[in-house]
Amino acid sequence: MPLLSAETKLCDPILNEPTLIPVINRFGIYLGTGDKSIRTVCEEKGLDCHFFLTILNTFIDEAYFPEKRLQSFCAAQIVDYLTKTNLYYQRFQLPNIERHMNSLIEKSDTDNNNLEWIRKFFIEFKKELLARIEHDHTVWFPEIMGHYKRLSQQGKVDDLHLKHRCNEQEEIIEEKLNDLKNLFILHLSGSYDVNLCYAVIFALYSLEKDIRQHNRIRNRILQPMSEAMKQIQ
Repeated sequence: MPLLSAETKLCDPILNEPTLIPVINRFGIYLGTGDKSIRTVCEEKGLDCHFFLTILNTFIDEAYFPEKRLQSFCAAQIVDYLTKTNLYYQRFQLPNIERHMNSLIEKSDTDNNNLEWIRKFFIEFKKELLARIEHDHTVWFPEIMGHYKRLSQQGKVDDLHLKHRCNEQEEIIEEKLNDLKNLFILHLSGSYDVNLCYAVIFALYSLEKDIRQHNRIRNRILQPMSEAMKQIQ
């Protein structure tokens, strides 16, 4: 799908890529936009159209990641978006996966021990992701916003020089989610509900895609911003 522009009708990418729905929800946009352009929707919602477009395009096309454009946005915008993304994982996506997985186990062959094993793996993954979210909300994001407000008051926000640094913890979370998906595809055995199994796998796929984009913004934009802000006195 070609990159979106401000004149693109918002309904078009949603029809082509339904996994965008939770992304637009984070901006306070819900279904029923008619044939309005992205620019019009952003104006009605009081949103930064450039930021909204950049987020949508990085989600739709994983080969597209305009670091310089993302670096031009303020830390507050990025923290706000990642906060809403974390809350979506916590309140909706993880409970949705767990609910479908529990239903799958209840309606499957009781001798199918692999499902219980896979569920335990999911619970461990969930604990790790929730621990990261808790750290974001109680430690990292408040620290970033503290530095951002200080630099804003000093007029030094534009003095940042960003250096990319790989975060191994983020890679581990992605790897564990990929492993979880592979467990279903490679090691599921016995009798099970096909529709519920598909629901779990699709939910895992959606979360995996979302987290991949989330981590790129964390690792390549927000983490370097955080490090750079600490260096400026």
